[in-house]
Amino acid sequence: MIAFTWQRLAVAALLLGAALGAVAGVTVRFSSTDPSATLFPSDRFTVRDWGNTTFRRVNLPLPADCSGAAAAECADLAVINELDGFSTQPRITIPFTGAIDPASVTSDSVYLVNLGDTLSLRGFGTRVGINQVVWDMATNTLALQPDELLQQHSRYLLVVTNGVRDADGRRIESGRFHDDNARGGHEYDRDLRDGMRGGWHRQRIVAASLFTTQTITADLQKIAQQIKRSRPPPVDFGIGDAAGVATRAVFALPEIQAIQFNRQTTTSGAPSSSYLPTPALSIVPGAVRAIAYGRFASPNYEVPGQYIPPSDTLGGRPQPQGSRGLIVQMFLPAGTKPAAGWPVAIFGHGFTDSMYGAPWTQASVYAAHGIATVSINVVGHGGGALGTLAVLRNGHAPVVVPAGGRGIDQDGNGTIDSTEGVNATGARNIIGSRDGLRQTVVDLMQLVRQIEAGVDIDGDGSIDLDAGRIYYAGQSFGGIYGTIVMGVERSLKAGVVNVPGGSITEIARLSPSFRGLTILALAARGLLNAAPPVYAVENIPLRDQPALVNSVPGAMAIQQALDRFQWVQQSGNPVSYAQHIRKQPLPGNAPKPVIVQFAKGDMTVPNPTTSALIRAGDLADRATYFRNDLAFAADAATPKNPHTFLTNIAAGGLGPTVAIGAQTQIAAFLASHGTTVIDPDGVGPLFEVPIGGALPEQLNFIP
Repeated sequence: MIAFTWQRLAVAALLLGAALGAVAGVTVRFSSTDPSATLFPSDRFTVRDWGNTTFRRVNLPLPADCSGAAAAECADLAVINELDGFSTQPRITIPFTGAIDPASVTSDSVYLVNLGDTLSLRGFGTRVGINQVVWDMATNTLALQPDELLQQHSRYLLVVTNGVRDADGRRIESGRFHDDNARGGHEYDRDLRDGMRGGWHRQRIVAASLFTTQTITADLQKIAQQIKRSRPPPVDFGIGDAAGVATRAVFALPEIQAIQFNRQTTTSGAPSSSYLPTPALSIVPGAVRAIAYGRFASPNYEVPGQYIPPSDTLGGRPQPQGSRGLIVQMFLPAGTKPAAGWPVAIFGHGFTDSMYGAPWTQASVYAAHGIATVSINVVGHGGGALGTLAVLRNGHAPVVVPAGGRGIDQDGNGTIDSTEGVNATGARNIIGSRDGLRQTVVDLMQLVRQIEAGVDIDGDGSIDLDAGRIYYAGQSFGGIYGTIVMGVERSLKAGVVNVPGGSITEIARLSPSFRGLTILALAARGLLNAAPPVYAVENIPLRDQPALVNSVPGAMAIQQALDRFQWVQQSGNPVSYAQHIRKQPLPGNAPKPVIVQFAKGDMTVPNPTTSALIRAGDLADRATYFRNDLAFAADAATPKNPHTFLTNIAAGGLGPTVAIGAQTQIAAFLASHGTTVIDPDGVGPLFEVPIGGALPEQLNFIP
């Protein structure tokens, strides 16, 4: 009888277990070896590296076979595994055992907690919410973004609570999310448990991971110190050639008939010739006195393939691979030079442009405010190195000057395109323009150092540029690398960045002008999931939108690829440096006065990418917002795409008026040492100074 009773109890227990298994709640999946089957990011997928500021290095598993279609992914992961931590703008993924209600995913039910800088514990206890939520039905995977830029080289706890509900409205249950014997071992699980003990959890934790963010600024900080310690030879202005006679390349504006730009666009054959826009220097008649060209040496940190070799972020030192002679262009104001020399604005030109474009549209207005304008070509821009300028002079022989082109025939097809050489190629193409941007920042820091060392333009023994009043202004790409240099270079006293944005990955994804670059990058990885002309559907919502439910095959793989692009490129992302301009200056730097100029409905650098930069830098009170929607409504000849509103001196409609107004705001700001901010159209409606209301998170394109 007793045996029969125990048999009945055993059967009942088995039936109860089966019944409980049938109705078991949804949990977060766990794996110690597969990043797609567990909370990600996680320090489980790192190894110890005491040479790095994070004391870690990423160690993601590679596919079993790296041949064929997997070769590109393996190459990308090889670059990622050189990084010392996870992205400061990570795509967070949370896989579940069943369906959930995406509407229950909020910053109360899923969030991050900063456990402090790895060196100083700075930021400890700060809670970060979430945004841009995507639920993938096919894989029961949640993807989302932090609500703000995370701090570099800091540890974060990712928390999932039972505030998340399953598809039937029930609280999700606690699952397994640690394994003392798995990859990462006891150390990771101990740190995870310690992080979960804080008093910041209002609901029951059902899953968590611990991850460390990458170091962003180390290389440029170290290079900045190297440059500051250097004593460069002076800028050489004796680079002109007048019928075989060496000539100082300094020209009074009235003596110039024209300047012919013989741009090298091929590796063989004749150059492409055009004339520089000398009439633009008379926007304010008589303001510009002279144009000068000089050469200086800048340290080059890039190796063939257009990337900067990685070095340990704590103990390592970036190593210059040599130096390059760069040509600098200078516009000098008319009038009496101040005793210390002219205040100087370094102007950064845009993508596909050169120093023979946008800087010419600015120099007259700046000169009218007593400011000299100087500029260089960006890495990969300005044509090939064999290009020249022919300065045609009244009553004198022409003077030939090196044009300073920095483009190369990277793909070996015999032509040099307008940006060829700014991006990394080959197995490291995931780096994109990251190191081209950082090398350009190095060149600008070297230019600052040259001005600090003393610039004698006309050879009379006196200093012509004021080393204590060096400023920055830049448009588009110039606003992008300008944000980086403003965050790193301590000697810049103030600056204005016009239509900047970040990341480059997001700009290319959202911009009709550059969307094709995204398609090419995805095609190279076999990730296109739509027919032409769409090619790719990634299903990433903009900020502050409801959770997006994805049902498009391939969209999640595209999201992962885009996240990896951004992750690798973070140290060249202006969003990463915006906070260091004013909000959180780097050691040895002071907060800088700054203006961010941008336009509603920018189709080249879309509004959400500029808002990301402004938000990261806490710069909304410094943002000047051009209402192109109002300008277009007032005059339909005004360009629909306002991206070049700063340089549109010959555009239709209100373009010239808007351009001169925006330039005048820059000039007045710099002339006042960053203390005066004027409204470009006074009491008119076209500019908000500062922006009124919330930052724009929609595209706002004019149809």
